[in-house]
Amino acid sequence: MKQIEVSAFKENIFETIGKEWMLVTGGTKEDFNMMTASWGGIGWLWNKPVAFIFVRPERYTYEFLKKNRKLSLSFLGKEEEARKIYSFCGSKSGRDLDKVKETGLKPVFTETDGITYEQARMTLECQQLYEGEMRESDFLDPEILKNWYGEKKGNLHKVIVAEIEHIWING
Repeated sequence: MKQIEVSAFKENIFETIGKEWMLVTGGTKEDFNMMTASWGGIGWLWNKPVAFIFVRPERYTYEFLKKNRKLSLSFLGKEEEARKIYSFCGSKSGRDLDKVKETGLKPVFTETDGITYEQARMTLECQQLYEGEMRESDFLDPEILKNWYGEKKGNLHKVIVAEIEHIWING
């Protein structure tokens, strides 16, 4: 994997996150977990390049994000094999099985202690700066609350803002 400057990032993030999806990985090389996400974004905040993601607190990966402020966002592509990995990591819990073993993911540990995968075409290595809690009272459109968090759909998401420290490209 080779590193590119954050200023060289030229992805269409609407396409990349919304249609390709990503693996959110938290933890250390000794103990980590990943989950699939399709909500998030990239921008400029506090005079830093940042990524923001949304994670439900009941997700196993959230425990790893709480223990270690470093996280990575890995993009595997849109191919059928990538889609299978995304689907598996988004529907199974690392509490119950080894996602790396089950999916064939091949972890790669960066020189800056980040975690990515041999299959990743691109990874954003980040340091968490902020975590906030969504609250029912803050929703301005009640339909969103009803549609996404209605009966038995789980807890409201946590919002995590993380500085993009490194971008790794495979190839």
